[in-house]
Amino acid sequence: MPYPGRRSADCPQKPPIASAIQREAAMTVVERIGNTELTGAGTGAARDLDWMDVEKQLSSMAACGDRAERRRRRQHIITECLPLADHIACRFAGRGEPSDDLIQVARIGLVKSVDRYVPDKGRFMAFAVPTIRGEVRRHFRDSTWSMRVPRKIQDTQLRMRHAAEELSQRLKRAPTDREIARELGVDDGEVSRCHSAHWAYRPVSLDAPRGDAEQECAGIGELRGADDPGFDSVEDLIVLSGVIAELDPRRRAILGMRFYDCLTQREIALRLNVSQVQVSRLLDSTLARLRQRMFVEVAAV
Repeated sequence: MPYPGRRSADCPQKPPIASAIQREAAMTVVERIGNTELTGAGTGAARDLDWMDVEKQLSSMAACGDRAERRRRRQHIITECLPLADHIACRFAGRGEPSDDLIQVARIGLVKSVDRYVPDKGRFMAFAVPTIRGEVRRHFRDSTWSMRVPRKIQDTQLRMRHAAEELSQRLKRAPTDREIARELGVDDGEVSRCHSAHWAYRPVSLDAPRGDAEQECAGIGELRGADDPGFDSVEDLIVLSGVIAELDPRRRAILGMRFYDCLTQREIALRLNVSQVQVSRLLDSTLARLRQRMFVEVAAV
């Protein structure tokens, strides 16, 4: 039987308002114990706890009928289990988030695990650890990304980071994307997408300096290229190519020799075995027709 508060695949998600109220209640408890120093206790402090005794206290709290006494016992259990939350928070350090924020989020997860735990349904440690860890991961997923990225990509990127660290120690060098993909059981394209999504986590400001911070250098924004002047003529060229295609082969040939091969009118006349005057008249009439059609086509667009 699943613990209350754990969603199964068939259960609808909680409304955002209810989730916000639950989180606010957990934050209230965390603020009450806020005087406890945010030290991020190590593994030893968490292991020194008597978890059998904690479970007995949780059972006693659940059976307590006095509301005030129940609240007092609840706060005592939470305070006693803080080393567990702080230890899990420290496992997520070094990822761009302040340690104090991570500890606060982990303690919210601890409060939720204490409130949701049902005695005689399993070990409290086995329930609390994934609950706290899930709260911290949810914080990274929902609060730290500057741009919205699919959850699958976020989760894969987190797994990819752990896999890269393990492979680096095992191979004594930086692993390739293919080796990371094989380790995770995904295709190379998904690893590439995760690399691209990394920039959505902490986008670099266009005002950020490039190069050595000690050297005076231009910002990244100045690397942005200027608009290509050829872009303005793209539409005209597309229309022109369609108009030229409507000309007869002789006129197209004369245009090609004059403007593509850069021949003079005299040279064109010699190739076509006509007079230079005829070539001049054909060019003038063809160009006049093109100007007229271009004006009509562009005006229609």
